[in-house]
Amino acid sequence: MEKFEVNILGCGSALPTTRHFSSSQVVNIREKLFMIDCGEGAQLQLRRSKLKFTRLNHIFISHLHGDHCFGLMGLISTFGLLGRTATLHIYAHKEQERLLAPQLEFFCKGMTYEVAFHAIDPSKAEVIYDDRSVSVSTIPLKHRIPTCGFLFQEKKTPNHIIRDMVDFYQVPVFELNRIKNGEDYVCPDGTIVPNHRLTRPSAPARSYAYCSDTICLPSIVPQIQGVDLLFHEGTFAQADAARAKETFHTTAMQAAQIARDAQVRQLIIGHFSARYEDENILLQEAKTIFPNTLLAKENLIIQIMGD
Repeated sequence: MEKFEVNILGCGSALPTTRHFSSSQVVNIREKLFMIDCGEGAQLQLRRSKLKFTRLNHIFISHLHGDHCFGLMGLISTFGLLGRTATLHIYAHKEQERLLAPQLEFFCKGMTYEVAFHAIDPSKAEVIYDDRSVSVSTIPLKHRIPTCGFLFQEKKTPNHIIRDMVDFYQVPVFELNRIKNGEDYVCPDGTIVPNHRLTRPSAPARSYAYCSDTICLPSIVPQIQGVDLLFHEGTFAQADAARAKETFHTTAMQAAQIARDAQVRQLIIGHFSARYEDENILLQEAKTIFPNTLLAKENLIIQIMGD
């Protein structure tokens, strides 16, 4: 099975602590790296993760609060110092380019690579990236400023050829791609050989949804229905539900309710408030509603296995 994993670089919230870095993750899909959010310290954590800088070409920013984007300028500068030549694509609210442009002009004049900004509309669910192996869509969220999450959907790989059967029916090589993609084979005498005799199904396509920052928002449930892994902010314990509502955040129990209603396979909660010395209280609250819940922590790697 091809690689599909989530690397947690930081899972803290706005107030810096010695326990957590600010929000940032890297999704590794078939050795292509996609960063989600880039809080302060993200590039240090990227080095600690031993992920290859050269394979990171796309960065998705959920919203323009500092704990989700303050690390971006430093990472861009470091890429320049390393002699990067490949274009770096940044997907963010349209204001991101306006904020970074003067810093790029001042600190990164003569940089060896291009930074390409792609403005996204956080209010709409739409595909913002697509290639042969994965598509990325926005998930409209509700926070104090325009915010969206991201849905990563792996594309199904072609079926696997059963070599003995292909040889038995003397299938020409030029027919194999069509057969891998589900077509039957028609023998020279007109006999139709069903595809299921010639192939084995490939592994089911997998999916990952990232939802932070946001209030508890049931409207996202249809879009994330049945995903293999959901990261949902669980900033507060239920005793602080009023504070969560006031700041447009979510409690761990509310995140679990979203996971349960969307029938996801696994939930991971993060974006922890600095007020909690021990986040296990959040984990235990979430598990009362959705038992298959994990607590995010720095340098955690979650393999998305699918069925």
